[in-house]
Amino acid sequence: MSGVRLRIDLAYDGTDFHGWAAQPSLRTVQGTLEAALAQVLRIEKASVTCAGRTDTGVHARGQVVHLDLMDDALQSVAGRGTAPEDALVRRLNGVLGEDVRVHRVLVAPPGFDARFSALWRRYAYRVADEPGLVDPLVRAAVLAWPRRLDLEAMNAAADLLVGEHDFAAFCRKRDGATTIRTLLECRWARDDAGRAVATVRADAFCHSMVRALVGCMLSVGEGRRDPQWAAGVLRGRVRDPGVTVMHAHGLTLEEVAYPDDADLATQARAARVLRVLPTEGGPAGG
Repeated sequence: MSGVRLRIDLAYDGTDFHGWAAQPSLRTVQGTLEAALAQVLRIEKASVTCAGRTDTGVHARGQVVHLDLMDDALQSVAGRGTAPEDALVRRLNGVLGEDVRVHRVLVAPPGFDARFSALWRRYAYRVADEPGLVDPLVRAAVLAWPRRLDLEAMNAAADLLVGEHDFAAFCRKRDGATTIRTLLECRWARDDAGRAVATVRADAFCHSMVRALVGCMLSVGEGRRDPQWAAGVLRGRVRDPGVTVMHAHGLTLEEVAYPDDADLATQARAARVLRVLPTEGGPAGG
């Protein structure tokens, strides 16, 4: 009997979830999705791997996961004239709560790994920095900030953080894990409503990294620090008490990008290499 790997694209409002990762007795996105999959596919247990774990209260528009299962389990949900992948989308959304939506299900190409095949993840952090911009209808996804922010200064600070660095100053370190990341893009702009929006894109992120970067740049934006301070924090490689890890609800995982199908397995192998900076005595891994 053959197996199949599925790619599942989904979105969720993180407000009422205790983060992504399954935890006993707590409502999490992973636990909710796996329970729905097991119910719909009529299997004892479903186990998914995500592109990026989100913390408690963080939202996602573009989360990606993969699921391995036997082919007959997938075929069991097929309806007359409906592909099993499309039927699975419909059935999952029928049992999931309204704060989680599955957008599509695909049979993944060979070599696909939702986590390790990813080239980059893109997050957005939204801030309403004037009273007239604070909209109660989007309060669960936008941070209300009491002072007007200087986006030019914030972008000057952001420019100093882009590149491959050890981001230990902006991360909660985990045993055996590296804090070296390549920050591909970090910029601030105002959306159509006038809110300040940070676009932060990297090959990967460590725990609380985006919210700490945002906290650093908000200090610059309201004039309490100059842009060069951000570079000094980065060079320090230790958590700086002057950097506030911002509230989770302003943060959304917007998109995960993958290479062409032929390069998926190569990217996954490279991403598993524990990297070091070139100055630390070895080549930088993926």
